[in-house]
Amino acid sequence: MPRPTSSSPPPNFPLLLAALAFLAALILTYMVASNAQRTAAAELAANFNFRARDVAASVDRRMDVYEEVLLATRGYLRGSVDVGRADFADYYGLLRLNERFPGIEALGIAALIPPDRVDAHVAAMRAQGFRDYAIKPPGPRPVITSVFRIEPFSGRNLRAFGYDMFSEPVRRAAMEAARDTGHAAATGKVVLVQEGAQGEQNGFLMYVPVYRAGAPADTVATRRTALVGWVYAPFRMNDLMAGLGGEHADELQVEIYDGLATSPAALLYRAPGTAPVRQALLSYQTTVDSAGRTWTVVVRTTPALETSLNGRTTLAIALTGIGLGVLLALVVWLLASERRRALQLAQGMTVELRASRDRIDAERERVRLILQTAYDAFIAVGPDGRITDWNLRACQLFGWREDEAVGRDALDLLLPAPQRAEWHDCLAHFARTGACAMLAGPTEATALTRDGHGIPVEIAITPLATPQGYGVTAFVRDIRPRKETEEREQRRQQRLEEARAALLRSQKLEAVGKLTGGVAHDFNNILHIISANVQLMLRSEDNGRKRLLNILDAVDRGKKLSAQLLAFARRQPLHPSVVSLLQLIDRMDALLHRAAGDSVAIRMSMPPDLWNVLVDPNQLENVLLNLVINARDAMEGGGEVSIALANLTVEPHDALADSGVRPGEFVTIAVSDTGSGMPPDVMERAFEPFFTTKPEGKGTGLGLSMAHGFVKQSGGHIRLASEPGAGTTVTIYLPRALQDTPDPAFLPVPH
Repeated sequence: MPRPTSSSPPPNFPLLLAALAFLAALILTYMVASNAQRTAAAELAANFNFRARDVAASVDRRMDVYEEVLLATRGYLRGSVDVGRADFADYYGLLRLNERFPGIEALGIAALIPPDRVDAHVAAMRAQGFRDYAIKPPGPRPVITSVFRIEPFSGRNLRAFGYDMFSEPVRRAAMEAARDTGHAAATGKVVLVQEGAQGEQNGFLMYVPVYRAGAPADTVATRRTALVGWVYAPFRMNDLMAGLGGEHADELQVEIYDGLATSPAALLYRAPGTAPVRQALLSYQTTVDSAGRTWTVVVRTTPALETSLNGRTTLAIALTGIGLGVLLALVVWLLASERRRALQLAQGMTVELRASRDRIDAERERVRLILQTAYDAFIAVGPDGRITDWNLRACQLFGWREDEAVGRDALDLLLPAPQRAEWHDCLAHFARTGACAMLAGPTEATALTRDGHGIPVEIAITPLATPQGYGVTAFVRDIRPRKETEEREQRRQQRLEEARAALLRSQKLEAVGKLTGGVAHDFNNILHIISANVQLMLRSEDNGRKRLLNILDAVDRGKKLSAQLLAFARRQPLHPSVVSLLQLIDRMDALLHRAAGDSVAIRMSMPPDLWNVLVDPNQLENVLLNLVINARDAMEGGGEVSIALANLTVEPHDALADSGVRPGEFVTIAVSDTGSGMPPDVMERAFEPFFTTKPEGKGTGLGLSMAHGFVKQSGGHIRLASEPGAGTTVTIYLPRALQDTPDPAFLPVPH
């Protein structure tokens, strides 16, 4: 009987199984690699679209801010372009445009000049000291404008001084649009006058119309009638876009076109360092409104951004999958063929696992190095509250070495004692649940350094799940620089409020001065009539002569009072000349000592290199005499009066400039006493006319107000500093005269 034959697999069966295993590994690898590639491309597209929209929104927001700056300047003008250069320079200095608004080349005012008033306008500007002033380009035109105020008034901005922007078609179109609509209007692409004939950058201008105060402006016709000029700002596109893209700006190619067409002629801006023609992987195009002008913003990826979507990850997955497929096929073949080869393969896999472990260790070391060089302190805390990781920045911030900090309780090491109980409950709850209300987001707290000092920090917490519970990974940032910045900003706001209060007081004195000037003129006219009649009556010898002499003496006192009122109102006739204050004080020395009396000592401080000033010497002597007399009256029983002269240069960002003193060169006269001083409520009213703290009959209350009016009329400033019990200092700032020698007309005047 024949023996049954057992069915055995074909000789190539192990090879077939190995091929099937390899094919399955290849299919799985292809699916994983394709999914990774699609995920990376989707993440890149989402990131690019977000950043591109953010760039367009940033351009739109920045243009809205610049439009608000021009509208605020129009509000400052209050319906008139007749503003002095010094006042406009002070306003520009308060705005600090160079620091806060990059891209604004200047801030200017263009006046609308009737053709029959061109010569008068040019003559008036030259009378203000601009001897070379002229309207450019020359020649008759139906509508003539001129840039007669521009700040900063230096450098290439001087090229725009006197320029008729209405003579250029692109600028004229924007000026007409602003005039007829009453809103801000931007020009198309231009080369700024500041750039010269060979423009370095593309630019544009933005205009806001200024209508005459009180004139109707509800229709196009009435707006054209009420127009007196424009407030405008020129922009350089490269400067405007500087810093707009943030620290990764080189990863985006940004182009801005004037209008809807993306033609080379309409190109306003292209990001520096990018190729003009290049096929980008991703692109985004949108439009923004720039003061009524449509801009097309085109954003494309750059090679720097596209390199993040490389094929390294996909290639690594593919190679890994192929390698694993080969390995799997080999394992199947070995298992199907013989046990010896399977054992050899197991040994090979052991080597591979060891290599994989080495790679994991290397990756762990790389992560550790990244954490060691991080800007913030990194601290890891286990569920038991003890520190497990401590990077180099934590060592620098808190003063503890890594070997000293690891293993210690985090709360005992870093938190002040009063806060530990609250944080201990929070961390205990966090260790159980992985959540705590105090750790929901970045949290500010006070941490202790090794020497026991508390520092403000910001803590960002992430839970770390472990078999024993939730641990904590925390990034701790030192926020002392941010706190110091906030404190500086608060102090700056306080100084700004003080400057505003000083401005209100100055406006109050200005209003009272105008009233005082009118009263003084009328009072002076009446005194002239009385004086003339009394002098006529004095010519007749009769019994009323003595009485008439008394009347005439009263008239003289009224004249002095009228002169003081005129000085406060800044309407007195002045005869300025170039004066050497050293000579003037030296000539007044005997008079000042007689006025101060024997019980008061006068101390002088006069540097030999003192600048000359342009001032009325007689009026200045009266002011100094009044200040010395006031100082004497404030020191009952005697004391010391100090008169200090000095040269002073006020820079645009000095504290004095913030308080209202315009930048420039001054000679200061400081008169100080050792008297009783003034409380704050008396200091606020010290410059008001007829205000005095002296007993009735001891003073008119016009001494300081007359000094205030004279100094302001002379183009200077006056400041008062006093504290109760610490004396008073009155400081006068007189503009420097550039003439080196005093005028011959400055001769000694008898007192």
